[in-house]
Amino acid sequence: MKDLGVAIIGTGWVAGEHIRAYRANPRTEIRAIVSRDRDRAHAKAEEFGLQNCRGYDHLEEMLDAPGINIVSICTPHHLHVEQGVACAKAGKHLLLEKPVALDLEGLRQLQAAVREAGVKTLVSFVLRWNPLFQTLRALLDDGVVGSLFYGEVDYFHQVGPWYAQYAWNIQKEIGRSSLLTGGCHAVDGLRWFMKKRAVEVFAYANTSPRNPLHYEYEPNSVTLVKFEDGAIGKVASSIECVMPYVFNIELLGDMGTIRNNQVFSKRWVGQRGWATIPTVLPDSGDVAHHPFREEVDHFVDCILNDRESHANLEDAVQTHEICFASEISAHEKRPVALPL
Repeated sequence: MKDLGVAIIGTGWVAGEHIRAYRANPRTEIRAIVSRDRDRAHAKAEEFGLQNCRGYDHLEEMLDAPGINIVSICTPHHLHVEQGVACAKAGKHLLLEKPVALDLEGLRQLQAAVREAGVKTLVSFVLRWNPLFQTLRALLDDGVVGSLFYGEVDYFHQVGPWYAQYAWNIQKEIGRSSLLTGGCHAVDGLRWFMKKRAVEVFAYANTSPRNPLHYEYEPNSVTLVKFEDGAIGKVASSIECVMPYVFNIELLGDMGTIRNNQVFSKRWVGQRGWATIPTVLPDSGDVAHHPFREEVDHFVDCILNDRESHANLEDAVQTHEICFASEISAHEKRPVALPL
């Protein structure tokens, strides 16, 4: 049954969650782990008891090996384009950690390579499989709060020295912006709920006066988004905030409102207060809390049934363009039209 061979590029925190997810799927087998240090690749395979897995320290060598169908790219952000292009050209289906690119040029290169190769892709906006996200989409599809005219999704996650990616995350050439390094989950959530195409972005960004975490770029931003039908949205993102992890969702429609897991609707006759949905919220920055197993199961199903994911690269381009436009707007102090 395990007819899809998988390679994992990277041996960090999120790579472990990808491994757990593929290991649980009956149709996949992890056959390769790629790291700059071959010993680290072997150690990762041993940690997870992978019996038929080989360690590599060169991507090209892995791509030449037989039996690899899917590649998960779990490396620091600035490596994603080069690795993704190489894997696509080799005919491998791609599960890419976000952000997939740090600038528009890289995004277009990756897009072109994937289109030419015709491989399946999934960009790891993993919260789309969070139970609250799934429930809210169902409510929105059913028109429980009517037509949305305003959406707000906020990402507050202090990323300091205790966090696995901190050492490279503070560097501008790798982290790039508050949205790209983490807040893109909120941008994607806003798009996922609003179900509309963004046409304009305006943003502000800053660093706290003392910059205690030593970020080389502005770790805080507020991004306003105008959608094609006149609806508006807002994403606030901070990775130097002093607070527990918070992922806010507020959606205002002409028949009601959603606030995280609370709903108020005119359609529910006689409702006098918020109805609370008892479900799993996106309320932790711990990758072990994220639904990678459901994400991987979805991707495998797409590959086996030759269909595109709702979270494929073409869709993720729209999320990334909002992030790029936000950075341009904040630096040039002007609204930025989309698409770029």
